[in-house]
Order: sequence, then C-alpha cells, then structure tokens
Amino acid sequence: MEETGAAQSPPDSGEAGYPAHYAARCGGPAELEAHLVRCRACPRLVRWREEAGAHPRAAFRDQEYWARPVPGFGPADAALAVVGLAPAAHGGNRTGRMFTGDASGDFLFAALHEVGLASRPTATHRDDGLELYGVRVTAPVHCAPPANKPTPAERQTCRPWLTAEFELLAPGLRAVVVLGAFGWQALLPVLGDAGWALPRPRPAFGHGVALTLPATGRRQPLHVLGSYHPSRRNVFTGRLTSDMLVEVLTRAAALAGLRGERR
Repeated sequence: MEETGAAQSPPDSGEAGYPAHYAARCGGPAELEAHLVRCRACPRLVRWREEAGAHPRAAFRDQEYWARPVPGFGPADAALAVVGLAPAAHGGNRTGRMFTGDASGDFLFAALHEVGLASRPTATHRDDGLELYGVRVTAPVHCAPPANKPTPAERQTCRPWLTAEFELLAPGLRAVVVLGAFGWQALLPVLGDAGWALPRPRPAFGHGVALTLPATGRRQPLHVLGSYHPSRRNVFTGRLTSDMLVEVLTRAAALAGLRGERR
C-alpha cells in the first residue's frame, strides 16, 4: 500500500510552482534574490533570455550576458519603489540589473539623478558604482520576454516574486511609481496580496493618475502614482518627456519623505 501523508519534495526551478513555493518562504532580500535568479518556471522566457545571450548584438559581442532572471535593484528599506514591465533582452538581460543598459534605462536613471535619487545619471552594468537613494527599481516579470510582451500566464507565474519583494519592503514603503499600463495592471493585485486594501473599482492607468491606499492593521498608507513607460516609442513621439517623468518622481519622492542626495 502506498504511504499517505508523505512530505512532498519542493518544486524544481523549472516547475511552475517554484516561484510560489520559494518566494513565500524568503526571510530577506538576499534569500529572495538567490532563489529568483535560479528560476526557470517559464520555458518560453528561459529560451528567449538564453538565446539573446548566445546571440549578442554587435555592440555587445565582447560581453558575457547575464541571461537569467533579473532581481530588483536598490536598498532593501526603500521608501519609494519604481515598477516597470520586464528586463530588455539586450539591456537588463545583458547587465543583470533592472533597467540598465538600454534607452529606457538611460531615460529613467537620468530622471532619478535629476531628482536626487541616484548617484549618477547613467547605468551601464552591475558594478558601475551607481547607487539609488531610498528608491528600489523592480518589475512584475523578471525575465526578458519576446517583443517585450509577457503572456498573462507568465505574469501570473512570476507574481509571487514581486509580492514577496513588496512584503519585505512594506515596513518602510510609502510611495510607488508605476511605469506603464502593464505594470499598473500587474502591481495592484500584488499590493492587495502584500496587505494593502485596494479600491473598487480599481482605477484605470494614466500618466499622473494617483491613488492612496489607506493604512490597514498591517500597513501604512501607500501612495501609488502612474507614469507613461520610458519606452523608445513614448520618448521619441514626445508622449513622455524628461520633465514629465521628473515631475512624477519629484512628487513621489516628497510623498515618500525623500529629499534626495543632491543639493
């Protein structure tokens, strides 16, 4: 007779249940990152990130690609979070640091520097000396997706990593800037999972949209602000300008109680 009640083995990194199992058990950012970078739960994304690493662009031919899930970047006690979409195949997937090494990241880090939240206006690789002051940059999908479009199933599979990250940030987190509609749609349920009360109906995304999630027994009030994503298309067409992004970040920094390091 087969034994009942036997302990099941934890899921392997290539199984769909891997993120949910390990993310919920992480006691700190280092442990979260250690499990996250091993994740292979989305076969399409694994193939794409590794294919990009095996076939670098000509400009990066002499560089070894990270080609793994890209963790969040910034202090573990950040008062402000910036949430994007996913790493770029030849950006964060190359450098191993979120929003680093592509045009979108250039635009974002220049704005963060202008507001006084970053030590320098450029981000080129993991060891370039860039520091973020009171702000953490992350995304709902941690692997580079084909055509920058994760599937709903991939977003759902990856969701436990972001939930765990926000639960770890929660004691000091006061504001979030969400870059783009995809991030907005992905983040709101994550905030609910992490202990904040969400309004009904949930507000639609838009540049400059802002809402305040009230304090609960577990959490302080949280200010959530929307901004257009600094994609090449949005910047090229003028839909998002540097002044527009700086304005949102400045407002978010004030709500988070951050003054920035620059004077």
